[in-house]
Amino acid sequence: MKISFIPVIAAILLLASCTQQKQETEEQLFEKSVTFPKEATLEEKAGFASRVTPTPQQLAWQKLEMTAFIHFGINTFTNREWGDGKESPSLFNPVDFDAEQWVKALQAGGMKMLILTAKHHDGFCLWPTVTTDHSVASSPWHGGKGDVVKEVKAACDKYGMKFGVYLSPWDRNAPAYGDSPRYNDMFVQQLTELLSNYGKIDEVWFDGACGEGPNGKQQEYDWEAYYEVIRRLQPEAVTAIEGEEIRWVGTESGYGRPTEWSVTAYAPGARAANKAINAELGLTAMSEDLGSRNVLAKAAGAWWYPAEVDVSIRPGWFWHEAENEHVKSLEKLVDIYFNSVGMNAVLLLNVPPDNRGLINEADVARLKEFGDWIRNTFGNNPIAGARSVNKNAAAAIDGNPGTCWRTSKLPETAEFRFPEPVAFDIIELQELIEKGQRVEAFKVEAFTDGEWKEIGSGTTIGYKRLLRCDVTETDKIRITIEAARGEALISAIGLYKAGPKE
Repeated sequence: MKISFIPVIAAILLLASCTQQKQETEEQLFEKSVTFPKEATLEEKAGFASRVTPTPQQLAWQKLEMTAFIHFGINTFTNREWGDGKESPSLFNPVDFDAEQWVKALQAGGMKMLILTAKHHDGFCLWPTVTTDHSVASSPWHGGKGDVVKEVKAACDKYGMKFGVYLSPWDRNAPAYGDSPRYNDMFVQQLTELLSNYGKIDEVWFDGACGEGPNGKQQEYDWEAYYEVIRRLQPEAVTAIEGEEIRWVGTESGYGRPTEWSVTAYAPGARAANKAINAELGLTAMSEDLGSRNVLAKAAGAWWYPAEVDVSIRPGWFWHEAENEHVKSLEKLVDIYFNSVGMNAVLLLNVPPDNRGLINEADVARLKEFGDWIRNTFGNNPIAGARSVNKNAAAAIDGNPGTCWRTSKLPETAEFRFPEPVAFDIIELQELIEKGQRVEAFKVEAFTDGEWKEIGSGTTIGYKRLLRCDVTETDKIRITIEAARGEALISAIGLYKAGPKE
């Protein structure tokens, strides 16, 4: 009797095909957002959330790590933080204005993008808009022919710095404010000018300040119209705070959350539907928890919506002469760095130019100190000379972009050995966020005095997590991923010795 192997082979092929399809389904990635199946369990929701990824624009933004805010305008000349819109444009006259000085000072501090307050709440426009006379065109600066936006963008282009604009929806000068359709038309025109006349814009920044107009009515912003203008004219720009790509961390202290999920149940932007989602979940930008399993359990979906930490180098956001002696210390800026960039966020550091049109000497000096400290501290990573005891973890220290230590089970530990002892007091971990954010808990140990000792631990990692520890000298370290949503993907590990702080 002849035995046919065809059915057996077919079954094997079918099983292999099903297994491959299952793996492909499990590894399916969701750019920017995902909607959970209605009957999804919590574990399934966590799995879907683990595969939400940033857009290319969000990823590029995250890699900037540090950006700069420039608050400059009529308030610079009135010694106020919030103008009332009644200020005369004749007050604006920065006689030594030098945008290149701004850019060079910010780059010395490590900043990769400059975001300019093109219009603050007082309504004074730093470009010669056709929508109002309340602008630089009515000022004595450059005989009314000046354009701050143009000069700053030119300086950014010259020195290779990215450029963004802040445009306040609240306008205390505009007669149309409160007449919602009429003001929205004006605001769309202002946006159109800024996004059409100055080349590439990398970030558009909106805050949510809103008030009553001269008619006593609350202005209703047409966010969908604003977003449409941005997508049409600057499709590669990220939109921040009241925008749909970048989230306010919830405080202006400079400190992010110890557990910072870039994948949140908190819905982005200011569209009515997303506001309703957040209201139902009881979430705001200031909520302590935006992305844990506890939050996902109640959610119908998740978004890649990373945090931006905004803080000023001075007590105020605009320059005030009395604050020249109150620029944040190097030690404070370093602490902010660890609690923003080091906690899976981007730092937006405000540096306000003075009434000469220059970044003040005190701020320039501090920026250089800060930038030098970062460059000196993170310039040498001894992990490059280590040997990975675990073969699959070697990819986390090979220095090649796109490679990672992919955990196969949890908890999973990777051990690294050095040819001779190394000294460090900073630990850096990064996930391959191109494939999602997954780690929920980890710890780091060093072999000292003949035993393994824990020297650091945390919850989320995301793009970057920095831990400070006592100065440790060892020839062996190990890292344990204790909990994650599916496989953890660790793309980089760093060990650094902090530079001097003065």
